[in-house]
Amino acid sequence: MHKKTLLITTIGIVIGAIAGYLYYAEIGCISDTCAITSKPLNSTLYGSLMGGLLANTFVKSPKK
Repeated sequence: MHKKTLLITTIGIVIGAIAGYLYYAEIGCISDTCAITSKPLNSTLYGSLMGGLLANTFVKSPKK
């Protein structure tokens, strides 16, 4: 992995984690029956996973 790829993916993970926690804090799930948004840890981990995957799509793969 190149440093640029790692940096972009890490930034995506951090932004996703923040967005996941903010989603829990602002919207969340009132009845505690939602699998992802009922707990802050679940929401933060899911957001970081999605942020990392989304940011990784912007990385160009090297030509062979």
